[in-house]
Amino acid sequence: MEKIEHIGIAVNNLEDANILFANLLGAPHYKMEEVLSEGVKTSFFKSGPNKIELLEATNEDSPIAKFLERKGEGIHHIAFAVDDIVSEIDRLKQEGFKVLNEIPKKGADNKLVAFLHPKGTNGVLVELCQEIKAV
Repeated sequence: MEKIEHIGIAVNNLEDANILFANLLGAPHYKMEEVLSEGVKTSFFKSGPNKIELLEATNEDSPIAKFLERKGEGIHHIAFAVDDIVSEIDRLKQEGFKVLNEIPKKGADNKLVAFLHPKGTNGVLVELCQEIKAV
């Protein structure tokens, strides 16, 4: 794993959260995106070299809606950048981690993503992110 790619924060209302984080960080979000397959709208902020992803559910069955129902707003996941997500998934499986997505899927911000189950990572949902390279 190269670095922390971003921290994901689940929010009830993306518009309100965008205002709050713009005020907090002193700069507006730089990107918004909807990931239909995950039932989520996202908004990205930068703070120095760090990124924060705000996540709002777009339907009641989305993972974010279920998270908000159980835990309320707050940190949802921590994402790590990787060079080769398939190799990293294989390595982590060999180390005994439960991978939720054995086949990486398209996520927000031009990334392939896969998640590790939080029961095996001290309660933290871990996301692996690989930049999708232009062909």
